[in-house]
Amino acid sequence: MNSDSPNSPTGVAGVPTSGEVGPIRGLSRSLPVAFFSGSVIGVLGGMIGLGGAEFRLPLLIGLFGFVALQAVILNKAMSLIVVITALPARLAAVPYAELAPHWSIVVNLLGGSLLGAWAGATWATKMRSATLYKTLALLLVLIAIALSVSHFGHLGSLELGPVTRAVAGLIAGFGIGVVAALMGVAGGELLIPTIVLLYAVDIKIAGSLSLAVSLPTMLVAFARYSQDQSFGVLRANGRFVVAMSAGSIVGTVVGGLLLGAVASAVLIPLLVLLLLLSAVKVWRHN
Repeated sequence: MNSDSPNSPTGVAGVPTSGEVGPIRGLSRSLPVAFFSGSVIGVLGGMIGLGGAEFRLPLLIGLFGFVALQAVILNKAMSLIVVITALPARLAAVPYAELAPHWSIVVNLLGGSLLGAWAGATWATKMRSATLYKTLALLLVLIAIALSVSHFGHLGSLELGPVTRAVAGLIAGFGIGVVAALMGVAGGELLIPTIVLLYAVDIKIAGSLSLAVSLPTMLVAFARYSQDQSFGVLRANGRFVVAMSAGSIVGTVVGGLLLGAVASAVLIPLLVLLLLLSAVKVWRHN
């Protein structure tokens, strides 16, 4: 593992500082709180068809007190668990036979996203914590903009030639892979509108295709993070990860059942505001 990461939370003589990589302590990191928080995040994400990782990251930093890189690694682990559990349900909703004709889209985006995931995870491990906090804050703003555009903007398709579309897919995939790795998210909030815009497919199919791109991309970022000593946060907080992931899965199911219960004109602006407020808090984080 890389012991020279600027984000490595070490104290004197390389000993982890109290409460950063050690076991969960205190009420704020109790398992019931982790489960409840994950449930709330899952409901929010499920109500708009996402996993909610973009909302979980600020909580890991602000409420649970993990430093930036640790929060990203924890978020990536939980996002991976949520995506894997979501795959069977998604395949039931959109059969493989409907997705098979679009395999070239997945290959095109993966050509860029796998490289982007490795690069993004590498940059995250080399950034100073102060820089990573500000980068995460800016990316939260980006996600807020993407959320607004995808729900209120007109997602038509771009008229592109085959070669231009393929190059655009590689570039978009790389950028999305970087963002997903830096934030520890699946990237669906960026992948879905990208697939609709570039490849002119139905948004329901785009949601399933985004999972097919997200899973390998997350595995690559996860593999890169495993080489950094901050990856030890997963071993030290295993039960916390399980509790919050379980809450996220339950919440996502509940949120999916509530899909449409709250008008998008009300829900989306509130979620965008939440992301922007979280961005301000993360930017100011010391």
